[in-house]
Amino acid sequence: MTRSKIRENVFKMLFRAEFHDADDMKEQLDLFDEELENPSESELFYINSKSKGILEHIDEIDDLINEKSTGWKTSRMAKVDLSIIRIAVYEIKYEDDIPFKVSVNEAVELAKKYGADESPAFVNGILAKFA
Repeated sequence: MTRSKIRENVFKMLFRAEFHDADDMKEQLDLFDEELENPSESELFYINSKSKGILEHIDEIDDLINEKSTGWKTSRMAKVDLSIIRIAVYEIKYEDDIPFKVSVNEAVELAKKYGADESPAFVNGILAKFA
């Protein structure tokens, strides 16, 4: 599985988290793992640990997003866009091995695939403020 595909699976898990309580997330992670097609142990570990890491830091990540976005607070953002932005902000803040441009580019690609027509520009605009 490529890093892009792994990131896409992290996005799907985070998007799922928007609709479940924190108490349900262990079960949701287990269900999500069962839905993946032949993941390796290391891929499962990376998807789960990154998803958990983002969820553990979600308040801090959202605070950073709210500081950088003007006229848009996380509570008003589309859930797809917000999930994508959260992944990129987590990578920018906590994963030094991923270059800023890669995080932004991958986020824009996810927005093209899963978001609305204006999502790629919106995601890019928010993330550009983190440079």
